[in-house]
Amino acid sequence: MNTENIIKELNFKAIRSSGAGGQHVNKTSSKIELTFDLENSLSLSDREKELLKTKLSSKLTKENSLILFCEETRSQHRNKEIAIKRFLELIKLNLIRPKKRRKTKPSRASVKKGIEKNKRTSLKKALRKKPKLD
Repeated sequence: MNTENIIKELNFKAIRSSGAGGQHVNKTSSKIELTFDLENSLSLSDREKELLKTKLSSKLTKENSLILFCEETRSQHRNKEIAIKRFLELIKLNLIRPKKRRKTKPSRASVKKGIEKNKRTSLKKALRKKPKLD
């Protein structure tokens, strides 16, 4: 995965930010909408695309594009930087493949230890009972 090529494929759109801000907020477009077309990306391999499609299925649109918004600051440039940073973290995090689990047997010593523990517990509980008067 080449981050520089992926960043070149991103599309940005500046939108008017919502919320309070007085008269200035009605004139400036500081909110950033980042879109990434996963289907037509040249920077990602087919295996990476499939992995991202499955892991990010809830965040993708019907056309397999990812959309992120950022309106944290009043600066359009800072919002753009934050959006790129979030996007790259999201991609890197979801490209990690979990290790396959290998089945293992418990060692003889651990099995023996478990049996001894169970015997001690059962003896302890047996001693709590009232003695039989036969």
